[in-house]
Amino acid sequence: MLDALRGLALLGIALANFPEFGLWTFMSEEAQAQMPTAETDHIVRWCHYLLIDGKFYTIFSVLFGIGFALILSRHNVALFERRMVFLLLIGIGHLIFIWSGDILSLYAIGGMLLPLFIKLSDKTLLTIAIGLILLPVLLDGYAQWQDIDFAAPLYAAWWQQAESSGITEQNFASWLHDAHTYADVFEFLKQGAIERMWEFVGGHRLPKVLGLFMIGYCIGRNQLYARLNEFRPQIARFFQWALLIGLPTSCLYAWSAMYHHPWGLAVHSLLYAISVIPLGFVYITGVCLWLPYFTPLRWAGRMALSCYIGQSLAGIFLFYGIGLGLGTQMGLIHICLTAIVVFFAEVIICRLWLRYFRFGPLEWFWRMLTYGQWMRLKSNN
Repeated sequence: MLDALRGLALLGIALANFPEFGLWTFMSEEAQAQMPTAETDHIVRWCHYLLIDGKFYTIFSVLFGIGFALILSRHNVALFERRMVFLLLIGIGHLIFIWSGDILSLYAIGGMLLPLFIKLSDKTLLTIAIGLILLPVLLDGYAQWQDIDFAAPLYAAWWQQAESSGITEQNFASWLHDAHTYADVFEFLKQGAIERMWEFVGGHRLPKVLGLFMIGYCIGRNQLYARLNEFRPQIARFFQWALLIGLPTSCLYAWSAMYHHPWGLAVHSLLYAISVIPLGFVYITGVCLWLPYFTPLRWAGRMALSCYIGQSLAGIFLFYGIGLGLGTQMGLIHICLTAIVVFFAEVIICRLWLRYFRFGPLEWFWRMLTYGQWMRLKSNN
């Protein structure tokens, strides 16, 4: 079940990230409106906010917490912390040298904080988790009230770095499309790494992620993922309630996002918390209830790290000037269809790879770093 959920999350992550790889997100609204698919793209963008945005990193975050519980059941905290150190290094490498939208570094930092909570009761854990998820609402409300911006220094540093590289608002969308060497791409990645830090701080990502980690840890240490038949009626009811709450509030969240937060950031953050998280759990419980339909995705789920980095490499090849240069040339609908094709190509590749090997290539490398010993990669089959 966990591998199938990871596979589904990878599909959602591809759909969430490819509009940035395709440079559509960076284009001005005027340029987007001139695309041949503009009318369809408007609908797709609405559906993107409604069904995709934030929902699948919610799944990954909950799975991360479950994984923490699994590691603690077999090993010790020191091994988990070592695993997080190497994940942080992988994430930083991904952020600086491949793609500015990296999430691994944030997960590693949040993961390092998880051991602080392992002795708490389930009730206390869930209370703190809900508080962390809602904390951004208070922070954004306070920022609006006091007219301050917590991430302002990072914003200034971002544009200072961008301008030193010759990157401006006018050429931001076209820079990677026009890049003919990796050196050009690296100039963009340098400012992009600072932009990502600005997004983490300005979007209050750490408390959200840590709260979801804690929910996942609570699920994991009670082994609920292994007792699906026992709790099937409760899962079905949770699915129904999460859908009843998550779908209408996601409509409001999508409207707020489409029209640039007309009610202010605090309301938008509240809508995020009460829409994205419930709908993410709709997907989680849906997989639990109808697992056979999702089992083909488990091959990608077993190689989640390799697939995640692989999606970045595929995006660079397809959309940047050092590859096929399709960025800024495709509407959102075509970018999303491309993301789906890339994901299912990964599923096929993973299925073939796992016939002969025990782990994905990056999973194997990360595992050896964690345990500090050589591990056999080739399968006995």
